[in-house]
Amino acid sequence: MSYLDNIRTFVRVYELGSMSAAARDLRISPAVTSARISQLEGHLSVRLFQRTTRSLTPTEQGRAFYGGACEILESVANAETQVVNITENPKGALYVAAPLGVGRRLIAPHVPDFLALYPEITLRLRLTDRKVDLTTEGLDLAFFLGEPEDSNLRIRKIADVQRILCAAPAYIARRGTPASGDDLIADRHECLNLRFPGASEFQWRLMTQEGPKKFRVQGRYESDDGDVLTDWALSGNGIAMKPVFEVAEHIKAGRLVPVATKTPPVPIQMACLFTHRRRQDPKTRLFMDFVIDRISAVVRGNQDPR
Repeated sequence: MSYLDNIRTFVRVYELGSMSAAARDLRISPAVTSARISQLEGHLSVRLFQRTTRSLTPTEQGRAFYGGACEILESVANAETQVVNITENPKGALYVAAPLGVGRRLIAPHVPDFLALYPEITLRLRLTDRKVDLTTEGLDLAFFLGEPEDSNLRIRKIADVQRILCAAPAYIARRGTPASGDDLIADRHECLNLRFPGASEFQWRLMTQEGPKKFRVQGRYESDDGDVLTDWALSGNGIAMKPVFEVAEHIKAGRLVPVATKTPPVPIQMACLFTHRRRQDPKTRLFMDFVIDRISAVVRGNQDPR
């Protein structure tokens, strides 16, 4: 297995462009990463990377070896999949990504039950509100809210998630209650925005009598963490647009109040993204089926928190 480990390490170093990044991704030390690359270079009698103190660049031999290395790993994965399908004993590491709110409230609570059913699976859950790249980040599966931009990925829709505009009573007492998206603009309400590098939607899409319409809202508060926006809203700092399931308890308790109810946010899609090859892995399929079965009713059931 050591030669195969060396190939896996080479592929991650090549894709991430960094020994330290590959080490973190593979959960090994940078020293082990470097040693594996050196062993592989010794075996092949070539240099696979040009190294300096500030950069690491694949050599011509490294670029040529990468394609074959990926084919080797895919062939091994396919062979293991066939064995697992026969034995019905899935094993190995499963890399999953999800937005912070979705991951904390909907995915993470079900992980222990899943791992109890499949004791030979190790699950590594990465929570982030930024867009992730399944290929370069070595992910098997990514839950997401919105529309995917990469047409090469496979998608499995879970549900259309209702969203809500809400603010704390303290904010409403200070600034008044906007009835619609037009009021948000006219009265220059403080709108709390989820933004991150590469984000494409900087306007709020609200449902009007004429259909969906984009509103260029204003606000001094921005974060790439949706839970931070919720905290700001709870503190009376502005109006947040949130999936209903994330703020249902706050609405029910009166800590947040629905606003601009004449023009509610357009629902957003919740779905899973995966590559065609990852879909064939039994543990990926099992985890998808398990979580979707657990969360679909929750997502669809929390559509009116009042």
